[in-house]
This record gives sequence, C-alpha cells and structure tokens, in this order.
Amino acid sequence: MSVRTLPLLFLNLGGEMLYILDQRLRAQNIPGDKARKVLNDIISTMFNRKFMEELFKPQELYSKKALRTVYDRLAHASIMRLNQASMDKLYDLMTMAFKYQVLLCPRPKDVLLVTFNHLDSIKKFIQDSPTILNQVDETFRLLIEVYGSLSAGEFQLIRQTLLTFFQDLHIRVSIFLKDKVQNSNGRFVLPVSGPVPWGIEVPGLIRIFDNKGKEVKKVEFQHGGNYVTASKEGSFELYGDRVLKLGTNMYSVNRPMETHMSGASKNLASRTEESIAPNPLAKEELNFLARLIGGMDCKKPSGPEPGFRLNLFTTDEEEEQAALTRPEELSYEVINIQATQDQQRREELSRIMGEFAITDQPQWSTNKGDDLLAMMDEL
Repeated sequence: MSVRTLPLLFLNLGGEMLYILDQRLRAQNIPGDKARKVLNDIISTMFNRKFMEELFKPQELYSKKALRTVYDRLAHASIMRLNQASMDKLYDLMTMAFKYQVLLCPRPKDVLLVTFNHLDSIKKFIQDSPTILNQVDETFRLLIEVYGSLSAGEFQLIRQTLLTFFQDLHIRVSIFLKDKVQNSNGRFVLPVSGPVPWGIEVPGLIRIFDNKGKEVKKVEFQHGGNYVTASKEGSFELYGDRVLKLGTNMYSVNRPMETHMSGASKNLASRTEESIAPNPLAKEELNFLARLIGGMDCKKPSGPEPGFRLNLFTTDEEEEQAALTRPEELSYEVINIQATQDQQRREELSRIMGEFAITDQPQWSTNKGDDLLAMMDEL
C-alpha cells in the first residue's frame, strides 16, 4: 500500500463532487449568485492550506466511511444542504467516476494527469476569485513537488492502492451504461482501441534477437484491437495541454445521473468488514478525521442569506424511495455527534483544540475517542 495515495484520492473525488454539484445547481435553477457562493465556499474549504498540509503527509488510506465523513463535511461547507439519500448518491457517483478513470489510465503515472484535469476544471469555477485561485495553484505546486520525482514503480503502487480501495464497488451509473462503458453488473468495459501509452509502440510486432543483441527476425501478429500511437505526452506542468481527457467534466452538458445497486455490490457489501464488525482502526480513523477536519475552515450559514436544499434526484419522491430501498450495508451513515454542554468537557475540548496548533504530530492517548468526536461537532 502506498502512503502517497490519499491526496490523489481526495482531490480527484473532490473534483467529481464539484462537477456533480455544479450540474445539479444548474438543473434545479438555483440563482447564479447562490450557486457561485456554494462552489466558492466548498473549493475554498477543500484547498485550505492547513488542510492540504495535513492531507499531504505520508499516511495510509482509511475506510470508505471515514473518507465519506470528510466529504459530507465538505459538501455542507456553504449554504447548501443535502439529505442522506442525496449524499449517498453523490458519493456513489464520485467514487464510480474516479474508479473508471483509474482503470483507464494508460500509464500509472497518468493518474497525476487525471488529477491535473480535475484541478484545471475546478479553476474554471473560480475564475473571478483570485484568492481561491491562488489556493488551487498552491496545491498544484505541491502535487508537482511531491509526485514529480516519483518512479514508475511508485506510481504503479499508487494505482494498485486506489484499485484496491475501489475493488468491491460495482454501482451502475446511467451515464456509463448509456455510453456502453459499463455492463449491467456494474463492471466497466475496458477498450481495445485508441492511443497506446506515451512511448509505447502499437502492438502487433514481435522482434527476436540473438545472444549478441542483434535483431534476427520479425514476426507480426493480429492483436484484435484498433490502436494508434500517442500523438504527444500530456503536460505535467502548472499550465499546459494534458492530452488525456480522463478527469474532465463529463457533466458539462446536462445528463441524467441515476445510480443503481448491482447484485454483486449487494452481496459484496454484506461481507465488508466495516459493515459487519467493529473497525479495529476506529479510534485511529477518528484521530485522522479530527486532524483533517480540524484544518477545514467550514462556513455555517449566517446573516440574511438563507440556505437551501439540493436534491440529486429528479423528484423528492425518488429521493425518499432511494433512502428506503438502499441496502443498509451500503449506506455510509455519517456519525452525528452532539457535543456535551458540560463545562468540564468544554475545557477539555479547548485543551485538545489548542494542541492542534502545534506543528509536531500530537501524541493522542487511547481514551480520547469521545473527545475527538465532540470536537468534530464543535468545528
């Protein structure tokens, strides 16, 4: 497992989340100023400097439920609200889209180009907000600094870690089904055409060499595909042509975004350890979330501007039905924490929050799970 995977997972899933929210904000005719505020607030929170510093520290991936908690917090960083069914659907769409992109990456290193495509598109949402644009550019530079010198083997390990994370997810998405890139069982169809990875020859030729390294024979074979040579390599700089289209906004034109549970997903979900047994890393994940969410500058609705609810379904009835029919094993129920009003507990929380200002990694004791949960509610 690669300890450099989490930033790529978070940024790409966050990019997909913004694509979907932008599409739904337009589909529900939310006024432009409110829609811009929602996207600006979420992006500003997502690329918060302290949050990024914590995110980029080498660390293993945590459970889907732990990450889902972070995205739930992120989606509600502005005046918009989602109920449980819409949040479940949002997370399903995010994860299946990025899983498809990772599967189709020509080279393991190209997952970085996918990330750059997401960040390029995010910058288009905030063209009129130079401060937030600077936050995104700083993350760009951090990505180049951290991942620019990694070897092909290290990127392969990152890709393997991502695919392991997505392994049991087979949720059918209407866009993928209509484009015939996903089967009815929720599994993706890998293409046998298009450009080969940069620097690789089109298959169809076997070269045979003697013991001195001299080519002595060529044999052609039918590969059954329709491959072409890559025209050029995508740019890994702050600005440039990424060439690869994976990670760009597939919701730029209004399209339905329905999801369905496949039979395989239901069966696999019933066997997942995080649904049927207590997670032995639960307290470690709480510590991770406390550090991570502690760096997020979430804005609560205030002042005269009222909040609004966003529905990821066509109608409220569909949303209610989805909540009733979704298998319990697949519901990423977010922990709801009610912080105690006890004076002694508030003093303890203040002490813990003060520790977050220390630059060194705090040493958490083994009995602070409740305090961390309460602190998450206070943020």
